[in-house]
Parts: sequence; C-alpha cells; structure tokens
Amino acid sequence: MTIGSIVAIYFLFFVTAAFATLSIGVRTDEEAGTAKVPGQADSAPHRFSLPRHLLRAALIALVVFAFYYANWTYGWITPGDLDFYN
Repeated sequence: MTIGSIVAIYFLFFVTAAFATLSIGVRTDEEAGTAKVPGQADSAPHRFSLPRHLLRAALIALVVFAFYYANWTYGWITPGDLDFYN
C-alpha cells in the first residue's frame, strides 16, 4: 500500500467519523439551562467545540484505520469470506 493510498483511506475514515460523531456530547440551550437567542432553532447546540470534535474524529479514524491496515496486511478477512451467495 502506497503512502497516497494510506492518506486517502485515512481521510475517508476521518470524514466518516467526523460526520457520525456530530451529535455526541452536544447539548441544547434548554438542556444547559441558559436562555435562547431570539430566532434560534430549538435544536441549536449550546456550545460546539470544533477542535474537540476534530480530535475525537481523528482518534476514532486512527483506531478504525489501524484495524483496516492490519487486516490488509495479515488478510484476516478476505473478499472470499464476504461472498455469501456462493
């Protein structure tokens, strides 16, 4: 596997993890006990920390990519194992 493939696959895992974890740990103003700004949506987050969110996504992507790369190297699960029709 080339370095370009490694970066591209890690980036895909990172984007997927960032999207999947958007709602984790986010509280609304009602849950935080603060007043809403006029015109604010009821579901708007009270405070969103982008660096914390990106760090969380990077760590999840790192763990998932490590499993992916180990499987690619050692061949634990092959495409033949996923052929359920034959």
